[in-house]
Amino acid sequence: MQNNPNTTLITATAPVAANTHGGRAKCLQRLVRLELPVPRTVALSFGAVHDIAEGQMPDIAAVLEQFDETDLLCVRPSSEDPDWGGPGAILNIGMNDARYVELSDSMGADAAAALYLRFVQNYAVHVARLDPDVFEDVVDEGPQGLSEVLHAYEAETDEQFPQDPAEQLSEVLKSMARAWEGTTARLLRQAKGAPADAGLGLVVQQMIPGVGQGECGSGVLQLINRSTGMPQITGRYLSQSQGRDALGAGSGALYLEKDARGPSLEELAPEAFEELKTHAALMRAKLREEMQVEFVIESGHAHILDGVRVPRSARASVRIAVRLAEDGIIPQEEAVMRIEPHSLNELLHRQVDPEATRDVLTTGIAASPGAATGKIVFTAAEAQASAARSEPCILVRRETSPEDVRGMHAAVAVLTEKGGMTSHAAVIGRGMGLPCIVGASDMTFQTKKKTLTAPDGRVFKTGDTLTIDGSSGQVLAGQPAMLEAALDECFQTLMGWADQARDIGIRANADTPADAQTARNFDAQGIGLCRTEHMFFDPGRLTVMREMIFADEPSGRAAALERLLPMQREDFTQLFRIMQGKPVCIRLFDPPLHEFLPTTRTGQRELAEALDIPVSDVTRRVEAMSEYNPMLGLRGVRLGVTVPEIYDMQARAIFEATIEASRDGAPVVPEVMIPLVSAKREVELVKVRIDAVAAAVAQERGQDFDYRLGVMVETPRACLRADEIAPNTAFLSFGTNDLTQMTYGLSRDDAGRFMSAYVQQGVFNEDPFHVLDTDGVGELLQLGAARARAAQPGLTLSVCGEHGGNPESIAFCRDAGFDYVSCSPFRVPVARLAAAQLAIAHKLGESPL
Repeated sequence: MQNNPNTTLITATAPVAANTHGGRAKCLQRLVRLELPVPRTVALSFGAVHDIAEGQMPDIAAVLEQFDETDLLCVRPSSEDPDWGGPGAILNIGMNDARYVELSDSMGADAAAALYLRFVQNYAVHVARLDPDVFEDVVDEGPQGLSEVLHAYEAETDEQFPQDPAEQLSEVLKSMARAWEGTTARLLRQAKGAPADAGLGLVVQQMIPGVGQGECGSGVLQLINRSTGMPQITGRYLSQSQGRDALGAGSGALYLEKDARGPSLEELAPEAFEELKTHAALMRAKLREEMQVEFVIESGHAHILDGVRVPRSARASVRIAVRLAEDGIIPQEEAVMRIEPHSLNELLHRQVDPEATRDVLTTGIAASPGAATGKIVFTAAEAQASAARSEPCILVRRETSPEDVRGMHAAVAVLTEKGGMTSHAAVIGRGMGLPCIVGASDMTFQTKKKTLTAPDGRVFKTGDTLTIDGSSGQVLAGQPAMLEAALDECFQTLMGWADQARDIGIRANADTPADAQTARNFDAQGIGLCRTEHMFFDPGRLTVMREMIFADEPSGRAAALERLLPMQREDFTQLFRIMQGKPVCIRLFDPPLHEFLPTTRTGQRELAEALDIPVSDVTRRVEAMSEYNPMLGLRGVRLGVTVPEIYDMQARAIFEATIEASRDGAPVVPEVMIPLVSAKREVELVKVRIDAVAAAVAQERGQDFDYRLGVMVETPRACLRADEIAPNTAFLSFGTNDLTQMTYGLSRDDAGRFMSAYVQQGVFNEDPFHVLDTDGVGELLQLGAARARAAQPGLTLSVCGEHGGNPESIAFCRDAGFDYVSCSPFRVPVARLAAAQLAIAHKLGESPL
């Protein structure tokens, strides 16, 4: 038995492994090696269990020979990963009429009846597959109840309850093996990430009854709080119980430590309590993990039935990993590897309490993590008014536009009917750390009537309270309990270790001083993308911007831009000062100009009044500037070539801010980025003007400065012609949002309507706007990078699209030799951790993804 790889007695040297016998069997062997009081156990391998499901039974007599004839047994599942689940445990195998009589003499009739009754009911439901309703009339738990249960079993099956322990064990093993192989079980474990053909082991263990004379019972114990990770003895204990009865026992369960709220195990059985604490501490040190100890007490003595990894929240995971490393139990690099990068979102943002009741109205696309509760409003103006009254509000729009940015700043969350992972609301929401759900198309948005109708017919209007859970995509009615963000010392320690390990730079996309400060707080290595157009939507600037658009001559445009110059200069000065000498990459003006013009009659009338021109002139100009496909129209570098005064003003503002910020701080070397380039000549035309502005500013101020000029690569042609473009630049930054859109021919704002169907049907493995398409778009990145560096070897390469914060995308960029990635400020910690794990895994020759 001891050397049989399929049915083996668990000893210190038995041939047991997690990938052949499951995690529970392997853990029990480790506990045996630690000489802990573990009941005698036999492990059945994955192969043996599969054979059982096929009707080939192991030598049951040989299994039973490993136990005393008087032992009761239990069978527990042992899957490779505990999260994959398995059939429920069956306790008290071996109970029969004769054993009941014997135990009645030694422990009392009531205790013996409880053991037998539990086994009969579990056997009937899980092995004989009887309906649980068969026993619904049985209320007595003593000998009378046992008699009723046995009669009900016999009446339902037309046969006596099996009395032979070998037969009982055989049937239990068959039932559990077949349940694991069933279609439902396969689907359930696939949903948990397990292979459909994942194996199951079973362990047959000697029962320590937990009922009887003296102090007997069962419970669980752990040394930490599973929500916070703080040291704290937690768990429950229930006298005269088995298995995990204590967890569902309510007020009947005892506390473990002395507690003013009620009796405790420490008071009831102090020696057993001290033993358990000692055992748990040993398991932590030797198994290198915080373990939940499942135990049973027999006449005041503790036995260890099992040890499992403590279930934990993300914040607890960080604290546990850091404390294990600080205590010398695991290396720092292993602590870094133990934290799933995406789980950091739970620490960076408020979250709905996992224990809270959720009144779910619908589920949209979880575009920006975190949760917030507020009263719904339907316009940006209402959001600003609500913020002025200090009332949290949720901005509800069909889809957002740049004009809504100020309303988004005023709101605590955003909900839109349309959009995908890279829609305007999603990108701005992630940049601001604002909870956001987009593509909630199952709800009816009637923004003119200012109502929102849920799929179940409930109607919500202005002022009604909703909760947006941007981590799950759920729209919730009412105000559930929340958990606050938790960026404590353990988080900072872990991120410090991550920074020591990673070998690719992490910058942030930041458009405002607030964004830049967030980036600094999260230790970004600079700003990889500053989108200057958002600065122009401030009401004080918007009118001037519109004056510039309506000017007929270059001189008129220059005059209007002259008024914007000091505002832009102040914007950039603040950014440079906040970043304290770290690189700041400023993208020159990108969107089409018509986005700054009013689309409503009221807005056009107000603009006519402000400019003192007829409304008809405004209407004509708006119509003349409209485009069939503005994202492929007059925007980006095309504006810089055809309306060069805009880039002239921005370049002057950047360079004057450079001198100003360098005067009283670290030297600033700004990075000026030209967007949407497709041809070498575009870069040459813009570069000449920017160089001229730089020379003029240096001469006027009497001070030289350095700057770097680069290109944002967003078109397939720019990737293909990167060797021609590179010699005129110091860096290329690939904007993967637009590059994905142009490569696929997909609108990133509209793809959310059908993307889930495409992913479900296997057209795309993932939403390419969420996870970088390493095959198609990735090949363009590799090709562009290779051609650019062949033409200019010292060129800096980066990715500044939303993919920059995605761990899978970072892996691709790192392998492709990119210098850094840039992402939303609140995704910087995720990117830092993911990059560190990639570097550590590379050193170890493994892959964390």
